[in-house]
Amino acid sequence: MHFYRSGLRAVAPLRCALLAALLVAACARHTPQNWQLTDIDGHLPDLRFALVADNGQAMNQDALRGKVVMVFFGYTHCPDICPTTLAKLSAVLKTVGPAANDARIAFISVDPARDDPASMHAYVDAFDAAHAIGLSGTSDDVEQLARRYRVAYAAERRDAAGQYEVTHSGAVYLFDRAGHARLIASVDAAPEKIAHDLRLLLATSS
Repeated sequence: MHFYRSGLRAVAPLRCALLAALLVAACARHTPQNWQLTDIDGHLPDLRFALVADNGQAMNQDALRGKVVMVFFGYTHCPDICPTTLAKLSAVLKTVGPAANDARIAFISVDPARDDPASMHAYVDAFDAAHAIGLSGTSDDVEQLARRYRVAYAAERRDAAGQYEVTHSGAVYLFDRAGHARLIASVDAAPEKIAHDLRLLLATSS
């Protein structure tokens, strides 16, 4: 996994030993489904959150039950990895075709101070109004959720104008229709690999 800030890739070494161990263990597991992404089945908890959607309404995991969900943590002022990843995921859904109606992109803000529902709505709609949902919450909400899924992030020092960037990990988490964590796509994962595994998840009933 890489960390990002200021338009530069891999700006910090991997600092989450637990996630590193998780990925090593997952890679060694038998994968009869022929996954092309990293299998994390049984290594991370089910999808569970209580946040505010980009329509201003409270939302939790029940609203996504029955959908395959691709979760990505980022923020609207992100200069590089966030727009690149959201564009890639949107392109993947277009590749998948009509089956993508049962898939969602959940973009969770790691910058709650600036990312209110209105800004999240405008941001995700610019990439995929049909499938993307912007989710935000309090600092405590985001911190607890990030810890639940081993997501690392940290706000950088503010500049003279009061602006700042947020260093954050860039993996995409894929949850099946029952809300089980199944796969991780690294930031460099090819769209074809994501589409391949997304089709497999969409073809299952749970």
